[in-house]
Amino acid sequence: MSSTALTQWSVLGARALRLGRRNVEALIMSIALPVMLMIVFVYLFGGAIQTGTEYVTYVVPGVMLLCVSFGSAMTAVAVANDLKEGIVDRFRTLDVGGAAMLSGHVLASLVRNVVSSALVLAVALAIGFRPKAGAGQWLAAAGILVLTIAAVSWLSAALGLLAGSAEAASGYTFAITFLPYASSAFVPIDTMPSWLRGFAGNQPVTPITESLRGLLLDQPVGHAPWRAVAWCAGLVIVAIVASAALFRVKTKS
Repeated sequence: MSSTALTQWSVLGARALRLGRRNVEALIMSIALPVMLMIVFVYLFGGAIQTGTEYVTYVVPGVMLLCVSFGSAMTAVAVANDLKEGIVDRFRTLDVGGAAMLSGHVLASLVRNVVSSALVLAVALAIGFRPKAGAGQWLAAAGILVLTIAAVSWLSAALGLLAGSAEAASGYTFAITFLPYASSAFVPIDTMPSWLRGFAGNQPVTPITESLRGLLLDQPVGHAPWRAVAWCAGLVIVAIVASAALFRVKTKS
């Protein structure tokens, strides 16, 4: 990778972060809503949901992933706005390609989501979450979380290119937000209806959740981390290829 590409990525990533700071309402909601949901789940629903352990211990990884999915909506909206407002054409006159523009948005999403995930974890610790992970397990969990954020961010960038407006982009990301609910993030899969268990057990959020939960609590994780990495890597590749194709179509003069 050339130094020019790295410079473009860092400059455009900083630009995307500045744009995100200006959208104060969306920024607050992407951080505050998962925190509020965790408090609601733990204190209102936790007593009625049996997971074999304290519910706050069970639910934290799922809320962190929910936080990532909410945060990704900002990426889709920002990409859609860039297309609508014509900023892409200005970048092209400066010899800045689509890869740099999209990578800048993804980089900003990584920064935002890492910060918001850390905040969610801090709140979880304050209300009773007690991880038992060692240093290696913390690193592995952090690596899986960052890879998940990258996958979701690239998917959101592709959805932003696909959408015709910022409003549509925000709506498209609903599918990403729905996935944690239909997984092992909030309830054990064996408590779900039989017709839903197959989907819940074979979608990306379940192995990611089980990996984070097992690593943070020092429990056996089996093949879940490898499945999680495979899902995330595959999604990143598909999203990058789709983004490249959509960018060519959307910017064709």
